[in-house]
Amino acid sequence: RYVGRGTGRAAMAEFNPRAEVLSSRAITMLLTTIRDKTTTQKEYVAASDRVMNLLAEEGLARLTTPKKVVTPCGEFAGLAQMPASSICCVDIIRSGGILLEAVRRLVPECKTAKILIQRDEETAEPRWLYTKLPDAIEELQIILCDPMLATGGSATMAISQLKAGGVKEENILFLNVVSCPEGLRALAEKAPGVRILTAALDEGLNERKFIVPGLGDFGDRYYGNFGYKQGLWGTDGL
Repeated sequence: RYVGRGTGRAAMAEFNPRAEVLSSRAITMLLTTIRDKTTTQKEYVAASDRVMNLLAEEGLARLTTPKKVVTPCGEFAGLAQMPASSICCVDIIRSGGILLEAVRRLVPECKTAKILIQRDEETAEPRWLYTKLPDAIEELQIILCDPMLATGGSATMAISQLKAGGVKEENILFLNVVSCPEGLRALAEKAPGVRILTAALDEGLNERKFIVPGLGDFGDRYYGNFGYKQGLWGTDGL
């Protein structure tokens, strides 16, 4: 597990009391692959999809209620998943769609929503472009999906769009792969009711507002738009 400033409950509570970081050998193994700058696109996509699957399962597990069942040998006090019809998955386009699809594979009958926010690469400030929400979204439990929580600008803007549609912060669970203190603090200040589940807590942001140690640009590495031919990361032998 990457340690940095600390990834335990105490460290998370310092930055955002509503945040939780996953900790397992599987997460550490897969994050090692997607963080490695020599990882090829094929390897990156495969490892990323596996991380997304774990995050999706754990996210749905946060939306459960106690349930006691009778086994062939006795009784078991467990958990029951929320009905999929009560869930709406929302992605911050484009990389958020990768995580959204991981959730939809598990609950294909859930509702979906799209929010397009573009980050200005010079200022790192977000710019809202498009929102499409389902009817009666205020009645649904929201799973907001975006792999990276850096400054928190895009996430807070997306949350503002959801709130404008009638959604309460307490009904939003934000899933992401890599977070940092700056983003967690931003959400604690601007959207204190939102729960956060992340696979990693990193040191912080560099001067370009990229997460350190991070993994580079998640979308470019996953979709292959930029960086491979430029030698920034693995090239699949091209």
